[in-house]
Amino acid sequence: MSGPGNPPRTTGRTPSGTPYTVHGTGPHPVVLIAGAGGTGRIWAHHQVPGLTAAGYRVITFDHGPEPAGPGTAGQTGVQAACGADAAGPEALAARTVELLAALGLPPCPLVGHSLGALAVQELLLTDAHRVSGALLAATRGRSDVLAEALSRAETAAAYAGTRPPPAYEAFVRLVLNLSPRTLADEGAAAEWLDLFELAALTGESAAADRPLPPLGHRLADYGRIRVPVLVVGFTDDVLAPAPLGREVAAAIPGARYAELADAGHLGFLERPDAFNALLLDFLTTLAPTDPGVSHAP
Repeated sequence: MSGPGNPPRTTGRTPSGTPYTVHGTGPHPVVLIAGAGGTGRIWAHHQVPGLTAAGYRVITFDHGPEPAGPGTAGQTGVQAACGADAAGPEALAARTVELLAALGLPPCPLVGHSLGALAVQELLLTDAHRVSGALLAATRGRSDVLAEALSRAETAAAYAGTRPPPAYEAFVRLVLNLSPRTLADEGAAAEWLDLFELAALTGESAAADRPLPPLGHRLADYGRIRVPVLVVGFTDDVLAPAPLGREVAAAIPGARYAELADAGHLGFLERPDAFNALLLDFLTTLAPTDPGVSHAP
C-alpha cells in the first residue's frame, strides 16, 4: 500500500546481482550510497521519507557481501573474515556506475556516506558525466594515524578469527559512531545499544568491521572534479574527523563545506532533520536535468 507516508517501491537487481530499491515515482532521481556494510535500508527511516516527500525518486542499494553459501565453503577463516571480495572505493564506484546504467538514469545527484562517499569521489574522477551533483558525508581524502591504527587492529582481529561478544561489540560501535551528546542521553544510548547489539547478534555488523584497502592520498586528484559538491562533516566524528572532510571540500573547485555539531560518524541518523535540511537545500541548487535522458550503454 502506498501513500504520502509510504511511497511505492520497486526492487530489482543489476546484471551483476546488486539488489536495489526504487522509492517513489518522482521525476528526479537521487541515489544514496551507504558506508561499510552496504545496507541500503540505513537510509529508510529518515532520508528516504524526506526526499520522497519533496518529490524525488530515491534509489538505494545493498553493496555488502552476500550471505555465505556453497560458493564460499572453501574460503579460509581469514578470507571469510576479511572478505575476499570486500569492495574498496574503486570497486564500489564501479558498482554504482553499473546501477546508474542499468536503470538508465540521467545525470543525477549522488549522496555518499563514509565508504560510500569515498566511492562517489572516485566516480567523480572517472564517470562525472553521470552525476549532476554530490553530497559527501563523513569523508576524507587521505588516511591518518587513527585510521591506520584502526585498520591494523581490525586486520589483526580478522586474522585471529575471533569476534568479541555482541554486548561488547555494541558498546564499541556506540562509542565509535555517536556523539557525546547522544551518549549522555541515557534513553537514547540504551536504544542505540539495543540496535547495535541486535546487528551484532544477527551478523549484520560483521561487514562493517572488515578492514578496507589502504586509502591513498587523493586530495590532489580531486582538483579535477568539476560537478557541484557539498561536503558534510560531523563535529564529533572519530572515524572520519571533520577536518579531513574540510580538506576534501578545499581540494574540489567550488565545493562547499557544512558541519553538524553534536553528531558523530552516524550524524545523518543522529541529527536527521538537520542533515536532511542540508541535503534538500543542496539539491535545490543543482541545475535540473531532463529525466528522459538515458545514459544506459
